[in-house]
Amino acid sequence: MTFKLPDLPYAYDALAPHMSAETLQFHHDKHHLAYVDNGNKLLAGSGLEGKSLEEIVKGAYEKKNAGLINNAGQHYNHLHFWQWMKKGGGGKKLPGKLQAMVDKDLGGYDKMRADFVNAGVTQFGSGWAWLAVKGGKLEVTKTPNGENPLMYGAQPILGCDVWEHSYYIDYRNARPKYLEAWFDNLVNWEYVEAMLGKAA
Repeated sequence: MTFKLPDLPYAYDALAPHMSAETLQFHHDKHHLAYVDNGNKLLAGSGLEGKSLEEIVKGAYEKKNAGLINNAGQHYNHLHFWQWMKKGGGGKKLPGKLQAMVDKDLGGYDKMRADFVNAGVTQFGSGWAWLAVKGGKLEVTKTPNGENPLMYGAQPILGCDVWEHSYYIDYRNARPKYLEAWFDNLVNWEYVEAMLGKAA
């Protein structure tokens, strides 16, 4: 397969004031594009050509191909990151199956939110905070750099980018404030439920 940069599913200013048009222009048009371009170069000769993106991500991790782990991983992460956000998102009203699993596996919405924000805050340096399905149960986790739960035998259903380019224009060094604003105002719970349906 060839990596391609997708269009954003909304206007650049759609997520303001929680994520500015300037952030999306830099993040999507420059950073994600760089992962696509670098990933395509690194894919050539890797032995993973022709596989699905998920297979490439897992295969890169198994082969300890650091360049492909980060660039293919970041391409996968960002393909979903844009979809995990929407104008007027967030809120405590989760789709039924997701709510039931959050209650059963993670101690309810408030604890899940606190644990997710904490995962993002405590990820040293660049990385991601995640809600993932592993062994049929939900878990909150975090990964460094471009890694994601696929590499650890889990299926991600929600991820938040805590690389500085995701928040520094809008929040400077206030990563906790960014994570809280993101979770409360931008999360597209319908897309999370759709990913849960494929994972569980």
